[in-house]
Amino acid sequence: MAGRRAASRKEKKSQPGRLRIVAGKWRSRLVPVADVPGLRPTSARIRETLFNWLAPCIEGASCLDLFAGTGALGLEALSRGARSVVFVEQSPVACDVLRSSLRLLDASGGVLVQADARRYLAAGDLPQFDIVFLDPPFADNLIADLCRLLQNSGCLAGKARIYIEQDRAAEPVALPEGWTTIHDKTAGNVRYSLVTAQASGGGKQ
Repeated sequence: MAGRRAASRKEKKSQPGRLRIVAGKWRSRLVPVADVPGLRPTSARIRETLFNWLAPCIEGASCLDLFAGTGALGLEALSRGARSVVFVEQSPVACDVLRSSLRLLDASGGVLVQADARRYLAAGDLPQFDIVFLDPPFADNLIADLCRLLQNSGCLAGKARIYIEQDRAAEPVALPEGWTTIHDKTAGNVRYSLVTAQASGGGKQ
């Protein structure tokens, strides 16, 4: 009996092609994962830790999910009470699957933008965000450039929180002036951090 219960728990946690939302109004709901090379959804373990960190500020927050992929981070944010999430994703296939996930969950607070993340940030005239999820492909080494673009874009609200996910073996990113790391952990080959940033001004109020 104990063996069957253990097997059942394992099956519940790992279903190929599906992502399980950890908590909130969509707790345990499954959404599809696009078949895109290199797509790397943030694990449930890391999401649980991250959103424990964000618990004091997630309710009613305006969020930006760059390199959204499956939408794991943005969907978790909406599930836990975020007011809105802009999902930015370049891959047409990933966008189609994420669009279907938003429809499946009736996620009225989610807006999907098919665009390159750097061009999106450089375009200007962006809304302001309380929380930004920054999880680019590890091999592209984009973190420092993206942090600079965020700082200069005017899209960061006062005391904005920036989540950064990178290869554990990579050098820690040099943060812009005024940014401070408030949490930092590792899990497997992933280093993940939560940073607070001063608003840079210039965005919509």
